Amino acid sequence: MNNVPSLTELAGAAGLCCTWTDVNGQSRRVADATLAEVLRALGLPAATAAQRREAMHQAVGSVAPPLRTCQVQEWLEIGAAEAACEWQHEDGSVVAGRTDAAGSVQAPGRPGYWLLRQGTAELRVAVAPPRCFGMCDALGPQGRGWGLVLQAYAARGEHDAGMGDTAACGEWAWRAAGAGADALALGPVHAAGVIDAGFSPYSPSDRRFLEPLYAAPVELLGDGARAVLMGDPDLRGELERLEQGDYIDWPATAAAKWRWLARVHRACGQAAPDVMTDLQRYERDGGPALAAHVAFMHTRYGHNPAVYLFAQWLATRGWQRVHDGARRAGMKIGLIADLAIGFDPHGAEAHAAGDTALHGLLLGAPPDPFCAAGQVWGITSYSPTGLASRGFLPFIQLLRAVMHDRGGVRIDHILGLQRLWVVPDGAGAGEGAYLRYPVRDLLNLVAIESWRQRCIVIGEDLGLVSPDIRTLLAKRGVLGTDVLAFCRDATGAFLPPQAWRRDAVAMTGTHDLPTLVGWRRGCDLRWRERLGQLDASRLRHEQMQRRHDVAQLDRVLPIGSHKDAAAVRLAALRHVAASAAPLALVPVEDALGLDGQVNLPGTVDQHPNWRRRLPRRLGAALQEAMACMAEVRGRNSP
Repeated sequence: MNNVPSLTELAGAAGLCCTWTDVNGQSRRVADATLAEVLRALGLPAATAAQRREAMHQAVGSVAPPLRTCQVQEWLEIGAAEAACEWQHEDGSVVAGRTDAAGSVQAPGRPGYWLLRQGTAELRVAVAPPRCFGMCDALGPQGRGWGLVLQAYAARGEHDAGMGDTAACGEWAWRAAGAGADALALGPVHAAGVIDAGFSPYSPSDRRFLEPLYAAPVELLGDGARAVLMGDPDLRGELERLEQGDYIDWPATAAAKWRWLARVHRACGQAAPDVMTDLQRYERDGGPALAAHVAFMHTRYGHNPAVYLFAQWLATRGWQRVHDGARRAGMKIGLIADLAIGFDPHGAEAHAAGDTALHGLLLGAPPDPFCAAGQVWGITSYSPTGLASRGFLPFIQLLRAVMHDRGGVRIDHILGLQRLWVVPDGAGAGEGAYLRYPVRDLLNLVAIESWRQRCIVIGEDLGLVSPDIRTLLAKRGVLGTDVLAFCRDATGAFLPPQAWRRDAVAMTGTHDLPTLVGWRRGCDLRWRERLGQLDASRLRHEQMQRRHDVAQLDRVLPIGSHKDAAAVRLAALRHVAASAAPLALVPVEDALGLDGQVNLPGTVDQHPNWRRRLPRRLGAALQEAMACMAEVRGRNSP
């Protein structure tokens, strides 16, 4: 019986962390029952001694991976010692090599995807540059950029059908570029599948493709799209009604927009041969992956395949126009995409992934500063062993899709490249465990693809952070995320701008946090009290702590003698803009001085998450905010 592995030994071999450190720095151990459930979901049942022996055999089994990764000129062990070999680059060029006495060969100094041959043996190798494409590469060695963060659905524009579209976002890009911004960062615009009242852009059906409802028919098709509306008074009236709302009615907006897209598609098929020619080219270039995506969206969600393909084409061309227009208007980065950490376990990406995806496990977070009870997000991701067995192809394809026609990418919860908190479907947030991922392989691939697309990489490294991940990310040129509310010293005092990280993006806030104005007013605390998350006593305590924090922040802000709300907000912007960070990003809600929070973690329909639209009239606040950012980022040199 000595050869029967313990549950802990099996879990460790399968990549599970049996212990973890909580938000208070205390070591926590995962319960045996939880380990057993997670192992079962990973296809490694462990209820009996025989099952544990078989599961251990599977977990430690050595199958040659179809792709290895390394950095340029790194030594790679391949087998036979003192033997000749050759490297063939993907462009066909060949470099001679030779293994040393230990059977290792030095990788070429040129990044890319290579085929390494030694005798009759072949090995595919992804050779990465030391760092990702970075801010110095985008802006120059002295560059200090800034930009805005926009939730695409919130933007307003003509004929937007009640939610933001590429045309409305293009107006924001043009407006920001005119004020000297180098970037417009977007929330996720992945394909959502069905959009209902509980819509969240971070729970997509397929991250490889775009949400078609962001298509702007009039922007690309002009009079043809307008004529459809003029010929259908009922549809035109419904769209105009939806456009007037301060909150998005997702089901009604989605239904009306699809009606419009279907009728525009029919009109184009009859009178716009050039449009149909480009659509056919787009379909051909998309290949089997696009065809399978369209077919799934038809089967699973009932979308008409021809109309869905047409709308996907419109959205793709629309975002291309926004990015190209932003660059022409002076932005050195342009659009920054947001890559959600996971996908709907029943959606198109999960279907395409097959056994490469995790099954029966959902992603989430243990208790942390964002949510004291922990979270289960209702999404899943790829299996680390599944990715390796397929040569990381799904991850490579995902990076290429999200980085295409973008100047940057923000990787949501980038800690997931190292480990993900996985929870058995139906269990609570605390009944999970961390699952390890091959972080160095994944970062090698991120570095290769970022240079191919000339795309900076930002990692959202907030929450429970393992001690080594930020150092590793910085070494590989991935920018972290510094947020005003969390930039404090060990005593809780707010850090001066020069003490912020030089290898992170500086931000006033994120979509999961109160706005600058909302934080000072305690709007988030009143929401939590209204939802029963805080009783009267706890609310008073939190409000007293908030008043203390506001006073602490005011001590370091360049407020001067004027302490009205506008002056304080601009002082906070100056504080963030003056940081040592190479890029400063301001959510438009903070630029406009709004108090409504984009998303309140831990809620679905109890709070208007992902529904607030921006004001119809932007006023002087936006111009003041952008002028402030441009002035400070241009004046200060860290």
